[in-house]
Amino acid sequence: MLNEKTILLIIGGGIAAFKSLDLIRRLREEGARVVPVLTKAAEEFVTPLSVSGLAAEKVYRDLFDLTDEAEMGHIELSRAADLVVVSPATADLLGKMAGGLANDLASTLLMATDKPVLVAPAMNVRMWEHPACQRNVAQLKQDGVLFVGPEEGTMACGEFGPGRLSETPDIIAAIRAALTEGPLKGKHILVTSGPTHEPIDPVRYIANRSSGAQGTAIAKALRDLGADVSFVTGPADVPPPRGVRVIRVETAREMKEAVEAALPAEAAVFAAAVADWRVTSESGSKIKKTQGKLPVLEFSENPDILAGVSQRTEGRPRLVVGFAAETDDVIAHATAKRKRKGCDWIVANDVSPATGIMGGVENAVTLITERGADEWPRMSKDEVARQLAYRIADHLSGN
Repeated sequence: MLNEKTILLIIGGGIAAFKSLDLIRRLREEGARVVPVLTKAAEEFVTPLSVSGLAAEKVYRDLFDLTDEAEMGHIELSRAADLVVVSPATADLLGKMAGGLANDLASTLLMATDKPVLVAPAMNVRMWEHPACQRNVAQLKQDGVLFVGPEEGTMACGEFGPGRLSETPDIIAAIRAALTEGPLKGKHILVTSGPTHEPIDPVRYIANRSSGAQGTAIAKALRDLGADVSFVTGPADVPPPRGVRVIRVETAREMKEAVEAALPAEAAVFAAAVADWRVTSESGSKIKKTQGKLPVLEFSENPDILAGVSQRTEGRPRLVVGFAAETDDVIAHATAKRKRKGCDWIVANDVSPATGIMGGVENAVTLITERGADEWPRMSKDEVARQLAYRIADHLSGN
């Protein structure tokens, strides 16, 4: 919840500005106070009256409004909030921010604030992909500005690609993360998720039934406790969470490289279902079906990512957490795996078909540590993730 938090919401000019009305409503439902600022262009899409009515606050619009300057002033306005949110953030606003321009109320507030700034970009795909816009985005990230989105999809103009405004729940999640002072604030945590796809030929591959739901839930829970999360994901069914650093991979070898590049970290959670084997000689063209003959595939072992990180002599995370998806003798196999890999904890679960866990919305896990096995009741994957995130926070704080 966002009780007693003040959000200075700058609404940029674009068709996505109408979504700011829903954002205001939902932020207020969570207990936040929303102070709205409208750019001149935004007034072409939403009216000051509708914004003011939903926010139950005065709408600020003009840098040279004598009454506003006498009552509060733009400097005080820029610093009275807990967080400055720009939604939608147009290409023009991003350019002004990156270039340090301050020629209207919105850009002046952004220059004058001493509070964190979160932007939710929304624009045509060609504008978003333009080198000038990408330079501005890179500069703003270097300056410490936080981003949520944009998403990929169909634009109001009919084009398709990245540039859509993030959905309201995702923006609110990013706001919560930006405001949190949780127990993992400032700690970098690595999470792997999803399956890997090991190619046989250009159209076929070896995979498994992992949806990536549990890994995604863990990344969200760690993010919500303030962690800086690097999220290495295979081709999962579940989209990656907002507010984390996403690194997409396909194969086990790509995942290993991404993990090594993401280190060092305070903790690492290996929730990905990495394929144990790959085809030794991937075919460069589609293997044709030949009547009466079956293809012969030779396999090689994939790198053991969990063991490799657990057994590092330098740069090992303080806490390494593995997962053991088993279909029988779950506790015995998982306990042996923890010792064999050298990790600190193993999250073991029964993924036999009767449980419905693999690819489902619930999980029933046992947390195995050097102290023994702690069996948790069956619950949603989100709740499993929250409990695990709090355990990780306690461990890193020395409790």
